[in-house]
Amino acid sequence: MIDISILSILNSMNGETAYLTDMWESCLDKKRKRYPRSKFNAVLDTIVELGYLKKQGYKTETTYTKLKFADISDHIGFINNIIFTNETMMKKTLQKLDNVKIFVDISKDLNAHKLNKYAEKDYELFLKSVTNMLGISSSILFTITNTSNQELKKELKLCLSQIKEFLDQSYEILMKYRGSNERIVLQRMLNNKIPEPGFLKI
Repeated sequence: MIDISILSILNSMNGETAYLTDMWESCLDKKRKRYPRSKFNAVLDTIVELGYLKKQGYKTETTYTKLKFADISDHIGFINNIIFTNETMMKKTLQKLDNVKIFVDISKDLNAHKLNKYAEKDYELFLKSVTNMLGISSSILFTITNTSNQELKKELKLCLSQIKEFLDQSYEILMKYRGSNERIVLQRMLNNKIPEPGFLKI
C-alpha cells in the first residue's frame, strides 16, 4: 500500500468541479507518475465518504465537485456520524473475533500466515473499519493544519481523542488471550494501515 495526500487530490482539480479523467491525469506521485487508475478511483470514493467532494455522472462522464460544510456543527456532526458507523462495525466484529483464532497457521519467521476461514469475513470487516477510522483521523489532522478557525480545531481535536481512545480499547480486546506470534502478525498488519497525517492509504 502507498499513501496519497488529500491535498494532491484536491489540487488535481482546476476548479470547483472536475472530470475524473482530468484529475487522474494531473495527480502524480513523487516520481511524477500517475497512480493506478483503479486505486485512484478507490481513493476518490474515500474522499467522497470523508465529505470533501460530491460524485456525479458515470464512467467517462464522472465529475467531482468540492463541498463545503455550512457551519462547524454540520462539519462535526458529519465526522461523528462516520466515527459512530465504524465504531458500531468494529464492536460487532470484535465480539465475533473475541474467542476465535484469526490465523490457523503462522510461519516460523512470521512473514507468512493463513487466515482461519471462519474468522476471515469478520476480520476483513474489522480491518476495513480500522482503515476508515485511521483515514478520518488523517483527514482531521489535514483540516486542523489547513484551517484558521480555532473553534473548529478545538472540536476536531476532541474527535481525534475519541478515535484514539476507541482504537486503543479495540486493539486491547483484539489482542487479549492471543499467542505472541499472532499478536506480532496482527500488530504488523494494523501498523501497515496507518497513513501519514493528511494522507490516505491506496
